[in-house]
Amino acid sequence: MTPEPLAAPFPWFGGKRRIAPEVWAALGDPDNYVEPFAGSLAVLLNRPEPGSGGMRRKETVNDADGFVCNAWRAIAADPEAVAHWATWPLNETDLFARHLWLVNDGRSRLLHGLEADPDYYDVQIAGWWLWGIAGWIGSGWCSGTGPWTYAEGGTIGKLPHLGNAGRGVNRKLPHLGGNAGQGVNRKLPHLGNAGRGLVDYMLALADRLANVNVCNGDWSRVVTRGALNYGQTVGIFLDPPYLGDVRTADLYAVDDHTIAHDVRDWCLANGDNPRYRIVLAGYVTEHDDHMPDTWRRIRWTGNASYSTTAAAAAESKQGSHVNRHLECLWISPGCIGEAQPTLFGAAS
Repeated sequence: MTPEPLAAPFPWFGGKRRIAPEVWAALGDPDNYVEPFAGSLAVLLNRPEPGSGGMRRKETVNDADGFVCNAWRAIAADPEAVAHWATWPLNETDLFARHLWLVNDGRSRLLHGLEADPDYYDVQIAGWWLWGIAGWIGSGWCSGTGPWTYAEGGTIGKLPHLGNAGRGVNRKLPHLGGNAGQGVNRKLPHLGNAGRGLVDYMLALADRLANVNVCNGDWSRVVTRGALNYGQTVGIFLDPPYLGDVRTADLYAVDDHTIAHDVRDWCLANGDNPRYRIVLAGYVTEHDDHMPDTWRRIRWTGNASYSTTAAAAAESKQGSHVNRHLECLWISPGCIGEAQPTLFGAAS
């Protein structure tokens, strides 16, 4: 019996787990796989077992967010320690306190470490980041100072907007407790035994990530000719932050509202390379007018998607859920396989 693919230990806006089988149907089993916008690694974690023969697979992932990069490196290197730091009762006071520490002391420590050592990771930062993002509501985790901030002289000050009918940090937040669907705090039946707990969950992820190169930096650094030289076939999955005029802002701690244009230009410049199998993700309204007929297009409907802007929602009968119906993959000429219309609609 084939085990169910692993999922990321944290929630992530725009994850592509549902469409991952279609991505791999197009990429096949390339010698070299590159994912410049790692996020939750939904596509990598859903990679089927490689076929027989051929050279050793090379897999490289990258994310501009140092917290994301650190989490994956730490899980791969010391999963039990990450599980230790990620295990803590979920409560609002500690959630805000750890958020404050991460965006001040933790971020500085992480930045210095990542810049000085290509193999750097910090298990405490990884564990606290995973624990917090799984309990945080909406966007904004580790993208600001949160409800508390440092005052002059290094003391901690509490921002006045925390108050809720005078209850402040002691108010009841039912969304913080017992949600079985949120990252490291959820039950994990897909591991085959819900009693195995978080340690075995992290060990399973570490086993999958054992030979994966995890990079931190600009996406373009991992798609240079030098980075893509390895292997006869190179699979590249590009899932950049979608354009800012079709979604709400600040969904990620490290966000970019125009980078999708640059990614599309790279695809157009490299799409005819016979070694490259490229899959680009985005909204149909972002790229469709620019992609040549030699690229296949697959429309699909996401379970959830980026929140749409108020203007776009007002123009659509589907309201704020309009974006989930705009999801699209563009498949380069070098890819293999055909679309599966019974699952995601016909390819064009």
